[in-house]
Amino acid sequence: MSAVEKISLDEFRARLDAQSVSARGHRAFKCPMCATVQSMQSLIDAGAGPDEESVEKYIGFSCVGRFTGAGGPRKEPDGKPCNWTLGGLLRLHKLEVQTPDGEGHPHFEVASPEEAVALEKAGA
Repeated sequence: MSAVEKISLDEFRARLDAQSVSARGHRAFKCPMCATVQSMQSLIDAGAGPDEESVEKYIGFSCVGRFTGAGGPRKEPDGKPCNWTLGGLLRLHKLEVQTPDGEGHPHFEVASPEEAVALEKAGA
C-alpha cells in the first residue's frame, strides 16, 4: 500500500466542495479496499440508517458493503462493495485528515468531482 496522504481539514472540505453535487448527502468517497464510490445516500439506500444524521458516523469510514452483506475485499479493487471499515487493527487507509488540534483521522479518499456527480446521477 502506498504512503498515506495527509491533508488539513480545510483541504478536505475544499475537495468536498469541489464535487459540486446538489446536497451534502451526495458528497462521495472511495473505499480504499474495493474502490466503491459511495455517499451518505448510498448508506441510507443500503439500510445503514434512515437519514443523513444516522449514517454520518459511517461515511468515509465503513464501506457500504458492511450494510448489504458483502464479503471481504478482493485481491484487486473491483468497484463492488466490501465489508471493510477503518476501525480495525489493520491500517490500510490512503487518506488522513489532520484537524487543527494536530490529530490525524483515517478517512476514505474523497471521490473526484466526476465520480461524485456520476454517483448522484445514478441515484445513490
